[in-house]
Amino acid sequence: MLITLAETGGAQTYVANLLPGLAGRFDVMVAAHGDGPLREAAGAAGARFVPLRHVRRPLHPLRDLLGLLELVVLMRRAAPDIVHANSSKAGVLGRLAAALAGVPVRIFTVHGWAFSASSGLSSVLYRWADRLMAPLTTLTICVAERERVSGLAARTCIAQRTVVIPNAVDVDAIPQARHAGGPPLVVAVGRLAEPKDALTLVRALAAVAARSFRALLVGDGPDRPAVEAEVRALGLQDVVTLTGTREDVPALLARADVFALSSRSEGAPLSILEAMAAGLPVVSSRVGGVPELVVDGETGLLVPPGDPEALAVALGRLVADPDLRRRLGAAGRERAQRCFDVHRQRQDHVDGYARELIRRGLPEPAP
Repeated sequence: MLITLAETGGAQTYVANLLPGLAGRFDVMVAAHGDGPLREAAGAAGARFVPLRHVRRPLHPLRDLLGLLELVVLMRRAAPDIVHANSSKAGVLGRLAAALAGVPVRIFTVHGWAFSASSGLSSVLYRWADRLMAPLTTLTICVAERERVSGLAARTCIAQRTVVIPNAVDVDAIPQARHAGGPPLVVAVGRLAEPKDALTLVRALAAVAARSFRALLVGDGPDRPAVEAEVRALGLQDVVTLTGTREDVPALLARADVFALSSRSEGAPLSILEAMAAGLPVVSSRVGGVPELVVDGETGLLVPPGDPEALAVALGRLVADPDLRRRLGAAGRERAQRCFDVHRQRQDHVDGYARELIRRGLPEPAP
């Protein structure tokens, strides 16, 4: 299991959620750069963790070449039957390294195509890199149908080798929101960096009538100084709190009344599924696979990306109407239980691994 960074994030949570379903059936190694919850999750599942030195997020020709060589050496030493790469940088370097090292099964999970989330030269480079990697990929897993359609249109994946396995969470393990009363609490969870667009959320919160709410922005990143400056400029210090990275997100969701996401690009965000599992109504930008998670008007409200006015209207509706909040939140939890349960997701991945191994005459995983 290969991912660029071990830090908190949706792709890291995806890997951590899969590990308990793989333990005992596979000998699992997790490779990533840096420290973070993923290292602890690997240890808890009985998987080995290998820290990467040169694989980092920013594009850097020399470091990326060193990262490729690092991965080739690692794969030749470990001789895995399967390399499952996650996140954009590790997805490109990992698939190429696996092909060079002769790994028979090379899997890539698309958590959101990098060419869609990036702009300018970075977008062009990622599009062409993924196109070049497509023939080397034995299986592409998309977390939403929208990502499969986008990838086929961009020629970054091959139809016969691409499947959709929706993101999932352990619904029963997530505490339900208590809706304890007082000013409604709006919670947003995500890295303060593009494409999450926290500035649009802050501007929307400033336009909610009477500011009759409290808001927590959970996460950290390079955009934090700009977000803090915008909070001060709009006079929101009394109602908006930036918490930084937190390890107790389920407990924060249990205290909340509304979940908000203002991204300009997404795959199928686990943060939304966690909020739905907690019984929260979701207000989100209509991007990527979000409409496959949130049913507009039934489990939440969807708005155009980058539109603080529309986001403010949707948030204002929920802040002002506790009955609407409870109705949408209950429907969201029921939908999460029915459609996005982690146990089925784990089995779908194990089945996918088994099919790829059988096609190459390799042993199936243990039952």
